[in-house]
Amino acid sequence: MHTLFAYPFRAPDRFAGCVGGACRFTHTSVRVPGELNGLLMIVSGAKVTKVYTSRHLPKAAVAKHLLDAWHKGDRNQGREVASAAAVKTIFRVKWDPKGVPYTFQGCQASVCAWSYEGGAMLMHVKGSKARGYEVRSIGYVAD
Repeated sequence: MHTLFAYPFRAPDRFAGCVGGACRFTHTSVRVPGELNGLLMIVSGAKVTKVYTSRHLPKAAVAKHLLDAWHKGDRNQGREVASAAAVKTIFRVKWDPKGVPYTFQGCQASVCAWSYEGGAMLMHVKGSKARGYEVRSIGYVAD
């Protein structure tokens, strides 16, 4: 319940339905960051087991949130702060905890960078301090 009451945007105004055990409420009158565009509740029986929400976060926090979602293998967490294209790109390859570590290099203008041995991952971020930021796309650079 705390997640719902802490939601930083006005309440979503459209019930988008349930598929399997996932029920969505979306915004139609306001644009919020992330592909989720509202609330996603994971339901098991008559109980809500997990709630995902669009997030209002600074640039660096958005990039870190998406990387954390990838580490956990949680696409819905990624959808809180990123476009469908960015989520699809980062989840194209499964995170390997025994693989090379990613080091956050910070954000410059509209790009947040993560370096790793042999290259870098660039998260292209759009938004504003007032509206919040989202990762729109991801690119890779090889050394």
